Amino acid sequence: MKLSVIIVNYNVKFFLEQCLISVFNAIKGIDSEVFVVDNASADGSCQLVRERFPQVKLICNAKNTGFSYANNQAIRLAKGEYVLLLNPDTVVEEETFSKCIAFMDAHSEAGSLSVKMIDGKGRFLPESKRALPSPMVSFFKIFGFSKLFPRSRVFARYHLGHLSNDDINEIEILPGAFMFMRKRALDTVGLLDETFFMYGEDIDLSYRFLKAGFKNFYFPNTTIIHYKGESTKKGSINYVLIFYQAMIIFARKHFSRNNARLYTILIYLAIYFRAFLSLTRRMVERIYLPIIDTVLMALGFWAIPSFWERYWHHTENYYPDSAIGFMALFFILSTLFTLWFVGAFEKPQKAFAASKGVAISSMLLLIIYGLLPEGYRYSRVITLLSSVWAIVSVQFAHWAIGVFINGYFTAFRKKKKVSIVGKSAEAERVLSIVREAAFDFDFVGLISPSQNFDEREQIATIDQLTDFVRVNGVNEVIFCANDMASQDIISNMLQLVSTGVDYKIAPPDSLSVIGSNSIDTQGELYTVEISAISKPTNRRKKRIFDVIATFLLFVFTPFLLLFRPHRINLIKHALLVLVGRMTWVGYATMDNPELYNRLPKVARGVFPAFMPGHAPKTKEEAFRINLMYARSFKIQNDLLLFVKHFFA
Repeated sequence: MKLSVIIVNYNVKFFLEQCLISVFNAIKGIDSEVFVVDNASADGSCQLVRERFPQVKLICNAKNTGFSYANNQAIRLAKGEYVLLLNPDTVVEEETFSKCIAFMDAHSEAGSLSVKMIDGKGRFLPESKRALPSPMVSFFKIFGFSKLFPRSRVFARYHLGHLSNDDINEIEILPGAFMFMRKRALDTVGLLDETFFMYGEDIDLSYRFLKAGFKNFYFPNTTIIHYKGESTKKGSINYVLIFYQAMIIFARKHFSRNNARLYTILIYLAIYFRAFLSLTRRMVERIYLPIIDTVLMALGFWAIPSFWERYWHHTENYYPDSAIGFMALFFILSTLFTLWFVGAFEKPQKAFAASKGVAISSMLLLIIYGLLPEGYRYSRVITLLSSVWAIVSVQFAHWAIGVFINGYFTAFRKKKKVSIVGKSAEAERVLSIVREAAFDFDFVGLISPSQNFDEREQIATIDQLTDFVRVNGVNEVIFCANDMASQDIISNMLQLVSTGVDYKIAPPDSLSVIGSNSIDTQGELYTVEISAISKPTNRRKKRIFDVIATFLLFVFTPFLLLFRPHRINLIKHALLVLVGRMTWVGYATMDNPELYNRLPKVARGVFPAFMPGHAPKTKEEAFRINLMYARSFKIQNDLLLFVKHFFA
């Protein structure tokens, strides 16, 4: 056998699907085998592989065993002359494997090679070629010298910036996303070191190839897409700790004692520095809008009474400070809650969420004002003016921040213009997915995947793509993989990389459209499984409903015991709902973990999501009921189901 392809997957089902489609297109005519090792994914990945790719040799682990261990499971079974470790968030060209095999056959000294990698927007990924991360090389990388001098042989050595991205060269370290290795070399140096749970194992194995006398090559004659960062959040503290701990393990294993000590000190400095930046950024992102809103509202309650005292009463200290302070505190706290409830702090911001939240709180303030004792009702005019000030100032502040901080606000952003490259039947299927994903866009037109017009609906050909994008102001191009070869998709992405257009790929017979806008961010995904219950606003509404219903249940417990004594067990459930362990309305029982994993996560329900007397008869029917409940979630439905089941 010539080639064994090994893919370790963890909770990236749709990316895995697209990856496998490209892999099976690339192994045509090659004596090969494909392994997928799943590390206890909770998104139905194993079921997807069994149903769509029965020819795959699937290993489903009961727990996340780590990247190295999972790869070793398949390597021990691999029969190929060459072994490829491939990330699930990649797309390979149809000729990628044949070109790699031809190069390795012609260079017996080669132990392994990497290829040219681009992100989902067609930009070159510098980790396609790397040097050994010695203490000095790592220092220049960690503290930004490599960015200041990206072509320097000294300062940019981490990513070998002095080497051309388009020339074949010997390198030291291969990327873990694509490691094409000679099995004989693997047998010589041994399997991946399982001390590395995630990250660092690629550096360790590449270095062991070099120490054993083999050469590692960068081979840019073929290009793959790598949707970088799908299994981890690159900006998270957990990522920083895992990545740098792997570097420490590598240093202690391969460096001299003094160098390892120096490297460890450097790494710990980097850990604390990155962790501090990450914590600070997250804290600022969470609290800066509420703080600005609080300051603006407090400013109104300070300035407006003073102005009104001088303008209307021609005196100072006319109104008691205690009354103004009480109303200001109540108004600010209630407004912050309503702003959170309506999603005014979410990103991207909704157009008028801020003014909506303040208006709700203002109406509540005016109602409370009318119920207060005479001593606290200092002035209805000031209360009204303070509310108007809050509505205007808070909304304006949210708009201003949204405009100047890119990506936070979409009210004034034009609709994204989308064009599809493919044939009309596949394009219509893709459009239905994008529409169901609640994505607001204008469809500009269909582009032929060839140099000729194949159908009447096509308004441009693939060789006119650049001009079409420029003339029509297209923001996003979706390629139909059913109608185009991967290498043609990648070739067109590379030609348009300077235009700033976003790209996505629609795998054939899939429920997803996949893309990535940045090498530093998680890839974008349009899928029909996007559901209403997953939206933060609806999750808040559901939680608030649970708390209010529980509170009312406790208040009316005596009546409950008097008229419906068989509902006494609800008291125990109510306590679990109150602490978030359960929810009043949840999924119908299916007794099938894989089907549950295909649904958005919801706490176990006290009552099921169907009307009394209409229980599903099969697990498939229960799944359809649950899917409908998740996709069309409304708080009114929870209320109706709660009442119906309560009085059943």
